[in-house]
Amino acid sequence: MALTGRDKTWPRKRWALGLAAAGTAAVLGLATGGTVTQAATAKPKPTHTQIQLLAINDFHGNLEPATGSSGNINGTPAGGAAYLATHLKQLRAAAEAKGQDSVTVAAGDLIGASPLLSAAFHDEPTIEALNGMGLEAASVGNHEFDEGWHELLRMQTGGCLPDGDGQNNQNSCPDAKHPFTGAKFKYLSANVFFENTQKTLFAPYTIKSFKDGRKVGFIGMTLENTPNIVTKSGIEGLTFKDEVETANALVPVLKKKGVESIVVLLHEGGFPADPRAYNSCPGISGPIVDINAGLDPEIDAIISGHTHQAYNCTLMDSAKQPRLVTSASSFGRLVTDVRLSIDNKTGDVDRLNTMANNQIVTQDVPQDRKTSELIAKYKTLVDPIANKVIGHLTTPSVVRTPDDSLESPLGNLIADAQLADPTVVTDGKTPVVAFMNPGGIRADLASTGGQVTFGQAFTVQPFNNFLVSMDMTGTQIKALLEQQFSGVNGPEPAKFKVLQVAGITYTWNPAAAAGSKVVAGSIMIAGQPLVDATTYRIVTNNFLSDGGDGFPAFTTATSKFFGGLDIDAFANYLTAHDPYTPVATDRISIGS
Repeated sequence: MALTGRDKTWPRKRWALGLAAAGTAAVLGLATGGTVTQAATAKPKPTHTQIQLLAINDFHGNLEPATGSSGNINGTPAGGAAYLATHLKQLRAAAEAKGQDSVTVAAGDLIGASPLLSAAFHDEPTIEALNGMGLEAASVGNHEFDEGWHELLRMQTGGCLPDGDGQNNQNSCPDAKHPFTGAKFKYLSANVFFENTQKTLFAPYTIKSFKDGRKVGFIGMTLENTPNIVTKSGIEGLTFKDEVETANALVPVLKKKGVESIVVLLHEGGFPADPRAYNSCPGISGPIVDINAGLDPEIDAIISGHTHQAYNCTLMDSAKQPRLVTSASSFGRLVTDVRLSIDNKTGDVDRLNTMANNQIVTQDVPQDRKTSELIAKYKTLVDPIANKVIGHLTTPSVVRTPDDSLESPLGNLIADAQLADPTVVTDGKTPVVAFMNPGGIRADLASTGGQVTFGQAFTVQPFNNFLVSMDMTGTQIKALLEQQFSGVNGPEPAKFKVLQVAGITYTWNPAAAAGSKVVAGSIMIAGQPLVDATTYRIVTNNFLSDGGDGFPAFTTATSKFFGGLDIDAFANYLTAHDPYTPVATDRISIGS
C-alpha cells in the first residue's frame, strides 16, 4: 500500500538545517531528545548556482507593528510593513552583490483577521503594500477566504466594491483617484477545486525561470481542513483536497516542463517544542511532520505557515534525504532567507548545500518610504472610525487569558454582548444562551487612559461575522459541549476548544473519557437544570453556526435568524455598560 501523509507509522527521524549563530553558514545535524548536534558546515560548490528564496507567512494585514507579545521575537521588537519592505530590499541587494537571482514568496494568510487599518478597506492596503515589496507568489490560506472566494478573486484581479462608502465600517477604494488594481503577485491554490470539476480556484503552481534557463517550480496549497475553520458561505461551491496527494500529482507535471527544483508553499505547519528556537525545530510535531513524510522526494523544500510558529530545519523525506522545512512566525516579524544550491548540470537542488536563515525584521533600519506613505494615507482615512471612543474600562485591559477551566474574562464580555444584542431577537424569541469561539478572540481588549476606541475593539474581533440566533434542544446543547473535547478538538488537552459562554453554567472533568467530560447534571441555563427535550434559543456567530471549529452540533439547530455584526454588538455593549468592569470567570468549572 502506498504511504500517505497521514500514515502515523512512518518513522520520524528529524534533521535540522539552519544558519549558525553568526548567520553565515548552514549546519546539518540529527535532532534527538529535543537537541540539535551540529555537523560540518556546508559550503557552496563552484559547480552550483545559488538562488535566493525570501519567504513570509501569516502576515494578516499587520501593516503597522503588532503590539504586546505579537510584536516581538524573543524580546526583540519586530514587524511592520515599512521595516519588512526595507529588510527585503537589503536581503535582495546582498544576494545581487553575489550574482544571485532572488524570488519572494509567501505561505498564506496574508490577509484576513487583519487590524482595522487594513480590514476597514477590505485588505486592499495590504495587497498594495505586498505589491510594493516585490512579492511574486503566495499560496492561499484559510483566512484568505474570510470574505468569501469571490472577494478573494477580486484581491487578485482588482476592482472596487459598491459597499456604500463605509457600510459595516468598511470602504472599498476610498481614494477615487486610485482604484484598487489587485495583486501583482500570483495566488496559488493547487488543492482548492470548484465542486465536481478539475478546475482550481487559482493556478496550482507557477514556474520561475532564471538566467541560463534554470527553473524553480512553486506549488501553492492551503490546509485540507480549511472548510472546518472558515465560514461556510465563504467557500460554498469549493472543495479542498489532501495536501500530499495534490502536491505529489503535480510533480510529474512540473518535471515534464523541465522543472527539477520544486518548492511547496503550504499553509499548514507544526509546533516546535521550544517556540523560541526560531532557527531550528527541536521536537517538532503537528501536521507538517506527516505531510513532509508523505510528499514526493522530488520536492526539495517546504515553506509552511498557519501555526504562527517560527522554525527552520530539515525533516527526512521518504527517500531518507533531508528536506528543508521553514516557517517565519507571523505578522511580518521574520523573513526566511533561503539560498537554494542548484546543480548546474541536473538543475536539481543540492539539499546538503542549501542554506536557510530566519531573520528578525528588526526596527533599527530605515522605514521604506513608499510603504510608509501608503500606511500614512490609509491611517488618515481610517482615523474617524478607529478613534471613536465607545466606552471606558475600570481596569487597564480585559484579557483573553483563560483560567484552569479555559474560561476568560474577555470571553465572558463578548458572550454577554452577543446575548444582549437586540438584532438577533425575532418573533418575540430572545436568546438565553450565547456561545463564542475562543479562536475568534484575537487580542486582549486594551484601553488608553481607560478609554476604549472602536479600533481597539476591532482588534479583538476583526472578522465582521454576523450573529445568528437559533433553536437547540437540551440534547443538542449537551452534544455541543462534548464537542469541545472530542473530534478535531481532542483528545489531547492542547486541542480542547472551550467555547466562551453567557446564560449557561456547567462543570467538566478533564480526567473523564472523550464524550463524557461534561459532568452529568451540572448544566444550568438561566439558573435551572438543562432539560433534554426542552428547546432553547441560543446565539452565536455565523462561523460557528456553520459548524466551524469542529462543532457540527450547531448545524443541527433550527429556526436560524441572522442579526447584525459581532463587532457592532461588542461596541454597543461597551457603550451601554460604560464604564465596564470585568466579571468573574465562574461560568465554567473543573470538577469530577
